[in-house]
Amino acid sequence: MLVPIFTLKLNHKINPRMVTIGKFDGVHPCLTAATQAGKVFIHNPHARGQRPAAHRLSHSTQDSDISLLNINQAVTCLTAGKLGPNTTGDTLLVGSQTNLLAYDVHDNADVFYREVSDGANTIVLGKLGDIRSPLAIIGGNCALQGFDYAGADHFWTVTGDNVRSLVLFDFTGDGKNELLVGSEDFDIRVFKEDELVSEMTENETVTSLCHMHGSRFGYALANGTVGVYDRNARYWRIKSKNHAMSIHAFDLNADGVVELITGWSNGKIDARSDRTGEVIFKDNLSSSVAGVVEGDYRLDGQTQLICTSIEGEVRGYLPAGKDLKGNLMDSSAEQDLIRELSHRRQNLLLELRNYEENAKVHLLIGVGVIPANTQLQTALSVRPATEAQKAHVEERVNTNNTFNLPLTVPCTETIIRAVLIFAEGIFEGESHVVHPSVQNLSGCARVPIVPPKDIPVDLHIKAFVGGKTSTQFHVFEITRQLPRFSMYDVNFDSSADPPTGSVTFSISERPQRVGGHSVLLSDREQVERELLISVDEFHSVHQKLTAAMADHSNYIRNMLVQAEDARLMCDMTTTKKRYRELYDLNRDLVNEYKIRSNNHNALLACLKSVNLAIQRAGRLRVGKPKNQVISACRDAIKSNNVNSLFRIMRAGTASS
Repeated sequence: MLVPIFTLKLNHKINPRMVTIGKFDGVHPCLTAATQAGKVFIHNPHARGQRPAAHRLSHSTQDSDISLLNINQAVTCLTAGKLGPNTTGDTLLVGSQTNLLAYDVHDNADVFYREVSDGANTIVLGKLGDIRSPLAIIGGNCALQGFDYAGADHFWTVTGDNVRSLVLFDFTGDGKNELLVGSEDFDIRVFKEDELVSEMTENETVTSLCHMHGSRFGYALANGTVGVYDRNARYWRIKSKNHAMSIHAFDLNADGVVELITGWSNGKIDARSDRTGEVIFKDNLSSSVAGVVEGDYRLDGQTQLICTSIEGEVRGYLPAGKDLKGNLMDSSAEQDLIRELSHRRQNLLLELRNYEENAKVHLLIGVGVIPANTQLQTALSVRPATEAQKAHVEERVNTNNTFNLPLTVPCTETIIRAVLIFAEGIFEGESHVVHPSVQNLSGCARVPIVPPKDIPVDLHIKAFVGGKTSTQFHVFEITRQLPRFSMYDVNFDSSADPPTGSVTFSISERPQRVGGHSVLLSDREQVERELLISVDEFHSVHQKLTAAMADHSNYIRNMLVQAEDARLMCDMTTTKKRYRELYDLNRDLVNEYKIRSNNHNALLACLKSVNLAIQRAGRLRVGKPKNQVISACRDAIKSNNVNSLFRIMRAGTASS
């Protein structure tokens, strides 16, 4: 059980998933979070009365314990940790849509400031593989990029979609960290430096990842699912109607094994066993959780679990003492358990009553009895598109027999009254119900399924089976797997010409690592060439707009000084003129910002397409050639050598 030991109310709102703790002077932990208007606040109650220097950092007028760092851009991610080999304390890393800032809070100075064209959606700091120095790794628009303490780019690769979560730990057990990447295409990918070594598929955007212990890690999805994996094997998962805003690993019962702490969008905080997912603690904040971190915030030698809300509420917890270790649930848990047992009792009584009524019906008319060998059968088939319905996989559910009753009882066929199918990522809400009308009841039900991706999915099927006049039905359950390529069908068109070409080659890779892929067609080159030209054009427009906005900002400052001078001199004619000019300049600035925003979104779309093309080119190879192709493609883009890029994609090398 966790015991609350302190509560703070900060006068700043906190952006979700942008909370960290850093020891910026090497000693005192400071709660750091992104807030509104492009600012980051640093809460340091241990150094009251110290005024920061004037660079980026300034004191909050609302709280003397808080310093504000002006980023002047919308913050998209942040973290803190040891980046440089000779730094006094932790380095603060702040990402935006276009830049990454590494900041020395103690000395109030920039460590480096880098432009990141692919954006920074999420960030993690630590060592990766054989790379000696720690890296600040950002995940952006289908790309991963890592910087060292000097801002040098030591790591870059592409991934399947926009990156939303990152974590570093030893996934393979070789003593070196791998990078786990959660993205919008529902995949969790494992990179050993720039080599993809493993991949797990979920059914929604992977919003959070956290290392627990060993090879075990927790994850959260955008649909309210949280769970735990051990390498590629999923231990458990649960789904909530609320969104998981933050997950963190913390040992709350001092048994040496961490639990999964989850902060939810409704303000609830719960702790679950890493083995079973059972809730062993819960509490509530007054608003949505923004982040969950840990640190010795009271400087008493004990690590506290610190939970923050979007409204600025901060609550610290410690594991309970020995006298409370036997009680892992809070006081409200007993009431919840009583309600759950009462609900279960009502369900059992209702089920018993249904059995009794069904037995009476059987005795009176013999209706409802089904043979003991009744089974549920399923079959999958591909259905091409028609005018009334698009192409789909049809799941056929039927029973294997009809009633076999004595001659004194009318013979009635079995019918399927309803079918429920539970599946991940196929149906909205992960479930689908087929409930035929009374006139259309039969022993067979057909369910159209349109899988959004080529992945295997388990279909958990429940069917209500009985007679046509039955009021009570038997529930049959069966699980069937939808194959990975279930939406593909064999073309039996005999008029098609057979293939005339073939290729024979030898490989040194295991056959399991080699799969079929579509080749890059030559007519795609023109499309990609146009994409790269568009990227250059968007970059050029971005630079021009940035320069124009800077010029307008200078004009505004000058106009404002002139307007105030005229006002103080009681020259109202000049004052009105200057403020009219200020109004026009402000309107132009707003319009330029809209143009710049649209230009930036178009640039991101083009960069995503380019990164995906590089990833497809890499996937046509395995092992070292794959990594060499990705690196060579990036070098070609850096040097703006389009022809070389296409040669690399086709042949794996830039040479003719």
